[in-house]
Amino acid sequence: MARIAGVNIPTQKRVVIALQYIHGIGPKFAEKICSAVGIPAERRVSQLTDAEVLQIRETIDRDYIVEGDLRREVSQNIKRLMDLGCYRGLRHRKGLPVRGQRTHTNARTRKGPAKPIAGKKKA
Repeated sequence: MARIAGVNIPTQKRVVIALQYIHGIGPKFAEKICSAVGIPAERRVSQLTDAEVLQIRETIDRDYIVEGDLRREVSQNIKRLMDLGCYRGLRHRKGLPVRGQRTHTNARTRKGPAKPIAGKKKA
């Protein structure tokens, strides 16, 4: 099992798909990494040599912010917005949608499960 950026990537999947298990690497960056290292698209992780895995690891460490560093950076950005007291920071603080979505209906992912209102009759 190959371990890249602190993540065990699945061995039976294609390299482009397996790299996406790393937080911060999506389809576009996975393709870029494979082309930079020179790995064909149909190659599977189990078929990689140790040298190729090492090349992938070095490329990711050198060129991309992934996993713990990325999570830390994102949480610091959110904390900064909250400390500033700007509109987006207030929305984060209250646990409401940040990007202008409606809240009259929907927004259940951010707001949590619906709380019943006392005295309200069902239609």
